[in-house]
Amino acid sequence: MFIVLLKFSDNKSQASQFMDGHKQWIKRGFDDGVFLLSGSLQPNLGGAIVAHNTSLEALQSRVNDDPFVAQNIVRSEILEISPSKAAVPLAFLLEA
Repeated sequence: MFIVLLKFSDNKSQASQFMDGHKQWIKRGFDDGVFLLSGSLQPNLGGAIVAHNTSLEALQSRVNDDPFVAQNIVRSEILEISPSKAAVPLAFLLEA
């Protein structure tokens, strides 16, 4: 399981130019069953994604395909988590 942090860089002002591609990239992550949750980092710092069902290498490749990453609008950081306990609705994460 992974947490992907996408923190705005100095090119933040260009985000609107690549927003459609970024939204399509996020949709693809959900459609592929890799992304579980996405949202904004507050206050207006960027975004975060919870991902699973993938390897670190495959996720890094996927993150590099994000137009925001490719255009240096955000800096990415991937944190890997080895879950050991989960609430019942999230127990499937322990099986991965």
